Amino acid sequence: MTAASSRPLVAIFWMLVTGFCFVAVTALVKYLGDGVPPAQAAFLRYLLGIGFLLPMLPAVRAAHVTRRQWWLFSLRGVFHTGGVILWFYAMTRIPIAEVTAMNYLAPVYVSIGAAIFLGERLALRRIAAIVVALIGTAVILRPGFREVAPGHIAMLFCAITFSGSYLLAKIMADEAKPAVVVAMLSIFVTIGLAPFALANWVTPTGAELGLLFLVACFATAGHYTMTMAFAAAPVTVTQPVTFLQLVWAVLLGAIVFAEPVDVWVILGGTLILASVTFITWREAVLKRRPITPPSPATKL
Repeated sequence: MTAASSRPLVAIFWMLVTGFCFVAVTALVKYLGDGVPPAQAAFLRYLLGIGFLLPMLPAVRAAHVTRRQWWLFSLRGVFHTGGVILWFYAMTRIPIAEVTAMNYLAPVYVSIGAAIFLGERLALRRIAAIVVALIGTAVILRPGFREVAPGHIAMLFCAITFSGSYLLAKIMADEAKPAVVVAMLSIFVTIGLAPFALANWVTPTGAELGLLFLVACFATAGHYTMTMAFAAAPVTVTQPVTFLQLVWAVLLGAIVFAEPVDVWVILGGTLILASVTFITWREAVLKRRPITPPSPATKL
């Protein structure tokens, strides 16, 4: 993208809409509570979202998928399935602000994974940025000063599994059309979630199904508006705007769910996002192929 074609104000607008969509997803899942088991809620979210795949079916039918690609699609499905279950579990156990802040870790793990598995050079500045992100995580969790709940552990592993899914998506992006990569993820995750959902099935009410359909709508809309933002300006412009997701999550948790405002969570989330933003900026400065994803790209 050239400087002339960049439209930063348009990009910022679409990223604001993206943030609203993803915060709406977290709010709806939080409101849903644990009446529906996490794996089942995740399964129904993807099952109800299958309708959004219909425009992609021609590209999927025309694709010539090799055995290696089937294996990679399957492996990505396994990673993403685990991440989605962990995310739904964490949402019912810890405050929205903490889920949002810890979700910023996924791009940091992607940066580490790219160095290990994709041969990316891990320069000293990037290592320093990763250390800052880990300090931010410690600030949020504060082990020894408060109880680290199962929801926190779930989010730590959730970020790892989502980063694994994203790295596999980066590999597949060179071999298959984007529509095929997206459609295969939804199909494999739906299949992967099915046995976990059926193992502890609870018949959902109409209201619960409606909420999960809204989750699917907002998640799909969020990814679409994020794409619009990236088309309007570089990621270095849009990445800092994702901080507002944390602000909105804190306000939403306090006003709607009566969750106390934790200054340490805001500070830790800011450190993590600052680290991700710096890494993204360095990739742009060095003019190399971007590896680190924008924070919302690893969302469900």
